[in-house]
Amino acid sequence: MSTVIAFIVIFGALVFFHELGHFIFAKRAGILCREFAIGFGPKVFAHKRGETVYTLRLLPLGGYVRMAGEDPEMVDLKAGHRIGVILNDREEIVKIIVNGKDRYPQARVIEVENADLEHQLIIRGYEDGEEEIKTFPIHREAVISEDGVESQISPWDRQFASKTLGQRAMAIFAGPLFNFILAFVVFVLIAIIQGVPTNEPELGKLTSDGAAKESGLMEGDKVISINGQGVASWDDIVTVIQKNPQAEIDFTVERDGEAMDIPVTPKVREIEDQKIGIIGVHSPVEKSFFGSISYGAKETYFWTVEITRLLGKLVTGQFSIDMLSGPVGIYVSTDTVAKSGIMNLMKWAGVLSINLGIMNLLPLPALDGGRLLFFLVEALRGKPIDRQKEGMVHFVGFALLMLLMIVVTWNDIQRFFLQ
Repeated sequence: MSTVIAFIVIFGALVFFHELGHFIFAKRAGILCREFAIGFGPKVFAHKRGETVYTLRLLPLGGYVRMAGEDPEMVDLKAGHRIGVILNDREEIVKIIVNGKDRYPQARVIEVENADLEHQLIIRGYEDGEEEIKTFPIHREAVISEDGVESQISPWDRQFASKTLGQRAMAIFAGPLFNFILAFVVFVLIAIIQGVPTNEPELGKLTSDGAAKESGLMEGDKVISINGQGVASWDDIVTVIQKNPQAEIDFTVERDGEAMDIPVTPKVREIEDQKIGIIGVHSPVEKSFFGSISYGAKETYFWTVEITRLLGKLVTGQFSIDMLSGPVGIYVSTDTVAKSGIMNLMKWAGVLSINLGIMNLLPLPALDGGRLLFFLVEALRGKPIDRQKEGMVHFVGFALLMLLMIVVTWNDIQRFFLQ
C-alpha cells in the first residue's frame, strides 16, 4: 500500500506542477482557463473557483489545462433561435439559456436575429410580444446554460489564439519548465536535509552491513593513506576501493587526533558485467544553503544531460524501444526505490520530473514540443498554420502516442510479471 501511495503522490505532484506552469502563464497572458484537470476520463472530483473548474479524473495518465479558444467555442446562436436571457441592472445579459428556459421564470425570451459572443458582445433580436429589434449588450463574464450545464463565454481577447506568439509559446513552454523547477527544488531540499557531498578524504555515513563497519571504520575518520599510498580526496578513496574487490587493503585513518591502521576487505558489486569493490560508506557531506543551491543546479543539469543522451541513443538505434518504461515500469521502480529510504525516493521524483519535462519538449505532435514547433513555423512564415490542419496533426499524434503507451505498458507487464 505504501508503494501505491508513493506512486500516486509522486506522479500526481509531477503532473500538478506541469499543469500549474501552463495555468499560471496562461492566466498571466489573460487567457480564460476553463478547467485545470489532473487525470483523464470521468470526473472523480470537481470544484469551481473563480472562472476555473478544478477536477480530478479517473485515469491517472496526465492532466491538462483547458484554455478558451483551444476547443470550438460555445453554442453558435443563429437567426431564428429562441433563447432565454437574464439581465443585470445595467441591462447587460449575464446568462444565456439555450434550452430549459422553464427553469428560469425570470428570463426574458428573445428570438435571435444575429449574435456575436466574441468581438462585439451583442445579441440582436425580437423580444416576446414586441415587433422592434433590440440590441442587448452581453457582459464579458456572462454564462451560457445548455441542458443545465453552465459555461462562461470567452471574448476574443480572452482566447488563446488572440495572444501574441510569445505569450502563447510561454504558456505552453511553462509546463516543462515547471518540471525542471520542481526537480531543482527537490534536489535543493535533499541537500538541505542530508548535506552536500564533498570531496574531502573523510568517511561519511556507514551502512549497517558494509565492510567498513564490520572492520571498525567509523563516520568522520580522516583517511591518510591506503596501502601506504597517500590520498588527497574522496575520489582517491573510491578509486582504490573499486579496484580491489575481495582483496584486503590497509586504511590508515586519523581519529580523535590519533593515527590508526585498519584492514578492510571490500565486498563485490557487479555493474555492467564489471566487478568493483564496495565497503558500504557514503561520501562526507557539509550543510550549506548556497552549497545546496549549487548542488540542486548541478544535479538538475546532470540528469538533464543524462536523459537527453539516452534519448539520443534511442533515436540512433543504440537503445531499444523494448527498454522503455511506462506507468507500470515506473510503479515497479518506485517500489524498489521506496524501500531504500525517503531521500532516494525524493531523488527519484526529481529525476522523473526532469524526464517528464524533456519528454514533453520533444517536437512530436500532441506534446508541448510539437506545439512549440508549430509556433516556430508560424514565426518563420509570418502567419499561423490553419487551426484545423494543426488540430488534425495533433489528433493523429495523440493517437500514435496512446498506441506507443499501450506497447510500452505491455512490454512492462511482460518484463515484470510474465517472466
